[in-house]
Amino acid sequence: MEIPKPSKTEVEKYLKKWDNLENYVLQESALDKLFFYTYPNNNGINDILIKASVLNDFYSTNIFSIFPVAKHILKLNIDNRLKNGDETLVNDIANIIINGKQKNFYSFATKYCSHHFPKIFPIYDSYVEKVLIYFQKKDRFFKFKKTDLKDYKIFKNTLINFKKFYNIDEYNLKDIDRYIWQLGKDYFPKKY
Repeated sequence: MEIPKPSKTEVEKYLKKWDNLENYVLQESALDKLFFYTYPNNNGINDILIKASVLNDFYSTNIFSIFPVAKHILKLNIDNRLKNGDETLVNDIANIIINGKQKNFYSFATKYCSHHFPKIFPIYDSYVEKVLIYFQKKDRFFKFKKTDLKDYKIFKNTLINFKKFYNIDEYNLKDIDRYIWQLGKDYFPKKY
């Protein structure tokens, strides 16, 4: 399997493809309305609970008890950290104890932060991970291990280096996320 090398042409192709994915475009539009206009802050449990529930549903993050996650986010008092682009926030949101068991909702946490500030907080998911690992093995664009991608600072830095290496710096992290995610869906489809 040979994945086309990242380039402006490839990114543009996938961004145009994204614009034709009606369900994803409308879900993102609804999330933008929810996060940017209806409930932009995180200082009330109701606001957080609604945003976390919708994200959990739209992205199928499989958090079976969202209320403790919402309480955890409220307790972290995240608004200033979000505005300041505090990368440590993602791992702080992700790590939670529910019913005495340690949980790590890393992918969800990246999505929660990203929907507040999409150009600052890129989204991690399994498709993105697979694409980054593929190109790291193929072109050695940046040195990292698979486990490093679960450290948000390293993950974000990996994406920034990916953009630089392939000379696609003019695209923001949200554009790169949409490109890589679709590439992953095309070349590493999940088998059900």
